[in-house]
Amino acid sequence: MEQNTTAETNRVSISELKQKMKFTGKVIKTTLAGAAIDIGAERPGVLHVSQMISPNNEPIHSVIDVLNEGQEIEVWVKRVRDERIELTMIKPLGLEWREIKTGMVIKGIVVRLETFGAFVEIGAERPGLIHISEMAHGYVRTPSEVMKEGDEIEAEIIDFNRKKKQIKLSMKALQPEPVKEERMDIEKTSFNEDFAQKDRPVRKKKEKKSRRKEDGSFDGIAFDINKEAEEEEPTAMELALRAAMEKANAKKQDSKKKVGKNPSASQDEILTRTLDQKAS
Repeated sequence: MEQNTTAETNRVSISELKQKMKFTGKVIKTTLAGAAIDIGAERPGVLHVSQMISPNNEPIHSVIDVLNEGQEIEVWVKRVRDERIELTMIKPLGLEWREIKTGMVIKGIVVRLETFGAFVEIGAERPGLIHISEMAHGYVRTPSEVMKEGDEIEAEIIDFNRKKKQIKLSMKALQPEPVKEERMDIEKTSFNEDFAQKDRPVRKKKEKKSRRKEDGSFDGIAFDINKEAEEEEPTAMELALRAAMEKANAKKQDSKKKVGKNPSASQDEILTRTLDQKAS
């Protein structure tokens, strides 16, 4: 920052002087080549004629055309070398080329808008340019949607070229990156699926009956009957029905045995039965 000091203040040590320091000095002597200026330092500073500015910015032919002894002027420290204080009436740049670095964050004033971007005064030799693509992460149709002339903005230096005197700035570099659309789509899909699952009716699974053998088989049916019989106590009628079924089954089995006998054995049995009747 500029420091404004008058000659009447306490004397400033030469070691304390820095480039671009601003002083209000008093002309104590003029020569053909320049003038000696008291800035309140340990010794007067030297102002060369090439560092003087005429009131109307006209060419300077003589020092006395610009300065007079006893006159107060504003000057800046240009350089301090070998105990010699060199001054200038030309306001120094806030940002010299040697001071510009990629990645620097600076503040500036928007001085002009174009269709392709905006020019920003940052205190350098030339204004910096913010291309429309570096104003925001999203789509920007025109620079006027983001800024207007006179606005103070903050930007990052992303590139510069001293030979071409170009400085490229970016506002987007200082803004947080937006969430990727793919991630948003995934989250949206997941949300929709969860929502659909909540609304979808839940179907209860049918309980499967345990069977030892395939459905329709006699053993399977008998197993179910026996299981039901174990669970419920049979009535008197059921017991009678079972006895009748067992008796019928026994007769069927006897008839099968009789049909299955050897024909010769049957004939012998008939013959014996006939002889016994005759003997009686």
